Amino acid sequence: MLVPARLASTRLPGKPLAEIAGEPMIVHVWRRAVEAGIGPVVVAAAEREIVQAVERAGGIGILTRPDHETGSDRIFEALGRLDPEGRHDAVVNVQGDIPTIEPEAIRAVMTPLADPAVDISTLAAEIVRVEERSDPNVVKIALGLAPGARIGRALYFSRAAVPAGDGPLYHHIGLYAYRRAALERFVSLPPGILERRERLEQLRALEAGMRIDAALVDTVPLGVDTPADLARARAILAHKATG
Repeated sequence: MLVPARLASTRLPGKPLAEIAGEPMIVHVWRRAVEAGIGPVVVAAAEREIVQAVERAGGIGILTRPDHETGSDRIFEALGRLDPEGRHDAVVNVQGDIPTIEPEAIRAVMTPLADPAVDISTLAAEIVRVEERSDPNVVKIALGLAPGARIGRALYFSRAAVPAGDGPLYHHIGLYAYRRAALERFVSLPPGILERRERLEQLRALEAGMRIDAALVDTVPLGVDTPADLARARAILAHKATG
């Protein structure tokens, strides 16, 4: 597993090192990934300060080029340096700003790759709060999910409420597992038309004909993008530490 992280952030500069319950946020994410127990975990960082924070906690960090535009590009560089022989045929991208992610959710993202036709797997959770259905900050996934099924094919991602009509809407959780060949292809593709329009990187894969399946999980982890999100994460993890 690889955890991409960089200090530059428009809304919350320096957020990987933001203190939560006595430790930097990136350390919380690293711990959850280790607890998932599905393979070695390395933080792919744009800055040495992040690597040092992870190493102080007992983890492994690798310094990557600072100019990568996406986390996918960053983990591809790190993967090539860590495993040049290609021993690992799949890689999980755990975003470095989801400190409340459950290890069970990280394990679940590997399940769709049991189907050899799947290039990339990700996670979804049913939207239960009415206001999130129309919130453009909540990315939706149009998921071909049969009744009772826990895995479905992703047909589209959008900031709009898709699909139309009666039935559940699903919140996309930005955790991915790539087949190695799929990651190599993905980072070589130019940005897609719909990707630029929706500002959603995963649409690049769909536009190129790649298959993405999603596993259904029960909860949505808190992504930290703003000072308010950071305050919520601190409250959640402080409660867990004392509870």
